[in-house]
Amino acid sequence: MANPSPGNSITLRVEAPSSFSATSELAAAVGAAGAAITALDVTESHHETLVVDVTCNTTDDAHAGRVKDALNALEGVTVQHVSDRTFLMHLGGKLEVVPKVPLRNRDDLSRAYTPGVARVCLAIAEDPAAARNLTVKRNTVAVVTDGSAVLGLGNIGPAAALPVMEGKAALFKQFANVDAWPVCLDTQDTEEIIRTVKLLAPVFGGVNLEDIAAPRCFEIEARLREELDIPVFHDDQHGTAIVTLAALVNALRVVGKDIADVKIVVSGVGAAGSAIIQLLKAQGARHIVAAGRSGAIHNGESYNDPHRTWIAENTNQEGFSGSLHDALVGADVFIGVSAPNILGEEHVASMAKDAIVFAMANPTPEVDPAIASRHAAVVATGRSDFPNQINNVLAFPGLFRGLLDVGASDITPEMLVAAAEAIAKRVNDNELNASYIIPSIFDPHVTADVAAAVAAAAHASNVATAADPAKDPEPALASV
Repeated sequence: MANPSPGNSITLRVEAPSSFSATSELAAAVGAAGAAITALDVTESHHETLVVDVTCNTTDDAHAGRVKDALNALEGVTVQHVSDRTFLMHLGGKLEVVPKVPLRNRDDLSRAYTPGVARVCLAIAEDPAAARNLTVKRNTVAVVTDGSAVLGLGNIGPAAALPVMEGKAALFKQFANVDAWPVCLDTQDTEEIIRTVKLLAPVFGGVNLEDIAAPRCFEIEARLREELDIPVFHDDQHGTAIVTLAALVNALRVVGKDIADVKIVVSGVGAAGSAIIQLLKAQGARHIVAAGRSGAIHNGESYNDPHRTWIAENTNQEGFSGSLHDALVGADVFIGVSAPNILGEEHVASMAKDAIVFAMANPTPEVDPAIASRHAAVVATGRSDFPNQINNVLAFPGLFRGLLDVGASDITPEMLVAAAEAIAKRVNDNELNASYIIPSIFDPHVTADVAAAVAAAAHASNVATAADPAKDPEPALASV
């Protein structure tokens, strides 16, 4: 089911005869090889030859090789060079540090650095809380990983995880003007990670844990939330849960069902699955069956994992003990955060009328969305090349924007639900349909709506400590 994607975009520099039909022949060859051409630019022109940059989307490296071979097979055509556009984007990294204040002369230098900076240091020493107003802490988030569970790639280590964390930091800045920085730790020891993040915490106003394998991620988050006075958020858990709930709220609107009444089957009881179940229950879901590799989690079984034990005690009240496939019979909703291709068409067909299928395993979903759509009323995935992409970028930038704006010290379930409801409300009644249950990640209002909802919930939960800096641009002046 792999389709050509911008994530596998290449540019081929091609020398071709300077005939009238040269460029159309190049385009035809690329199309025949199954790639999606996106640009065709003549970079050099001579009496006998043209040099053409052919840009196209492919499915993987092997497909790119086939496109190159198809062009080389044309008479008089030579592929001089192939550039991978994704690797080009990452050359030298995707982040930089840029001063917010000009340093034009001695006057500027004396205030930004020595001797003037000493007065600011002493003010913070006298009142440590002033650091939030007088330093980068006010708007800075640490994106922390140990590289143990990176995307769908597994335990590839901290250096290999860095491009993902850079990308995450870039999204923070692009969508919420939050200054985030990758912190890739060369340890997978739980205690070392906790200690290191605590040592780094004075610099940051929040911590975003990312791509840390379960079950260690649960303890790391719980301990840091208990021992730090800044919000700690594991995006693989709660970011996924927020956007999943937002999408489900609107999918249920499409099919006219209530979350309290529907039977929901969740495949995958790791970090994301556990958080999704907790948030569904917070929203009023009453009939949830969760399934791991060995089948449904139920109270008649003993589990060494405390998170599975919690799921057994708080879901599946009927004590169903069968397989995932058996659990799906008559179910209204399937939510998959597990493994590719574990469902067939017959399993979706066995679900209730107007079923909802969220197949979110990436890059290959639990079931082919095109097949699922033959029987389900609403289908969503984690992919960008199908409708209804459930993408965490809808949640985490606005969430942290709201947390930082009010100086929140913690994150509560009410704040997560508020974020989900804010995302869901971005799709109005006139827009809502089976192929549009979740707003675009480029909707300019999503981040602001989520931030406002989270800030309001933080105040209601009594975890907010500061005024909105947008309304109070220089709060430090009153306290120093």
